[in-house]
Amino acid sequence: MVKNTEKKLPVMLSDCTDPYQPLEKHYKITRKCVETLVKHGFPLLIVTKSDLVTRDIELFHETPTVVSLTITTLNNKKARFIEPYAPPPQKRINALRELASRGIATTVRIDPIIIGVNDNPEEWEKLVETVAEAGAKQITISTLKPVRGFFKKLEAKNPKLCKKLVHAYMDGEKIAGYQYLNAKKRRKIVESFRQIVLEHGLEFASCREGFPRLNTTLCDGTSYIRKGKNSLIEDYVH
Repeated sequence: MVKNTEKKLPVMLSDCTDPYQPLEKHYKITRKCVETLVKHGFPLLIVTKSDLVTRDIELFHETPTVVSLTITTLNNKKARFIEPYAPPPQKRINALRELASRGIATTVRIDPIIIGVNDNPEEWEKLVETVAEAGAKQITISTLKPVRGFFKKLEAKNPKLCKKLVHAYMDGEKIAGYQYLNAKKRRKIVESFRQIVLEHGLEFASCREGFPRLNTTLCDGTSYIRKGKNSLIEDYVH
């Protein structure tokens, strides 16, 4: 099976759930998966919110690897609201710095950007400056895309924010089961963030926003480990 598998494209851990959840520290399931993938020469894309990812740096050195850390805000209170079970922002910044300093390609995902929570350009400036200093090569952003039932749950926790978001998304559009901000609002966010990112010398991309020409590289961050990456990037961005 492995002999017939294409090894040019990276294996992603993980698109559906964080591979470095707290239980991973004890069970080491992700580590075992990484060991097997490394053994057979697969490049890796690690997507996580956890500083536990630094535990496996020695394995990442054995195959082309990029680690994408999600850091939505530097504000602890906001971070606890957006992602209550993730490590605090500073731990993730420290992990980013360690990964980069030890030669692992690192990118940062700012996802989701939520109207009324972490959509302040001054806050973006500080966040971009911080992750750039820590060694990130790229920032990828994505706006909040509520699914069915989201607003009902939010109303029970934060009625004021819920009311604001319902109003913000009222003139949006439904795409593949997700509610999007309207294109004009999305583009304004993407263009504003892009300008800050480029001013700090980083690559920029946005995911599923509908403006691929604003991207300077691949959304998922794998341009640093793909074979034939230049042609892939050229096709995607243009």
